[in-house]
Parts: sequence; structure tokens; C-alpha cells
Amino acid sequence: MIWFVVYLVTFVASLYALIEAIRTPAEAFAIMDKQTKKLWVTLTGVATGLSALAVFLNIAIFILLCLVATLIFLLDVRPAVKGVGGGRNEGPYGPW
Repeated sequence: MIWFVVYLVTFVASLYALIEAIRTPAEAFAIMDKQTKKLWVTLTGVATGLSALAVFLNIAIFILLCLVATLIFLLDVRPAVKGVGGGRNEGPYGPW
């Protein structure tokens, strides 16, 4: 039961990281001197796929690597590139 929760949390976090990697503009990664968008979309996509196997088929191949890749993206890369180049939080008179 505990492992299922770990697999499920890893899957949800990986899916969130994949969506954020896709939504982030490619130039934001270059500006903040992080790896390319293509690499992060690939890593988080593979992590999402492998963690989905763990949740739905109970095949936990490389689940720790999936968790590590997801946590690196969410805790290091995403905060660095979050406000760069996207302009998602910009109103007509500046950030809101």
C-alpha cells in the first residue's frame, strides 16, 4: 500500500512537471542557463510513462530515477525559468 502511494505521487508529480515543461518557452531555459526544453520534456515524459506503468501495472522499473528527474525539474529548473520569457503573469501595467 505504501509503495502504491509512492508510485501515485511520483506519477502525479511527473505529469505536472511534464505539463510545466511543455508550457515553458524554450528561450527561458537558455536564458537561465539550464538544459534545453527538449531534454526536459523528454526526461519528464519518460518519467511520467514509467511511473504510470508503476501505478497501473505495478511495474516499478526505475521509479527512483523518475522521482529524481521530476524533483530536479520541479525544485531547480522550474523556479528558475518560471518568470522568464513567458509573460503569463503580466498585465497591461506590469506583473500582477
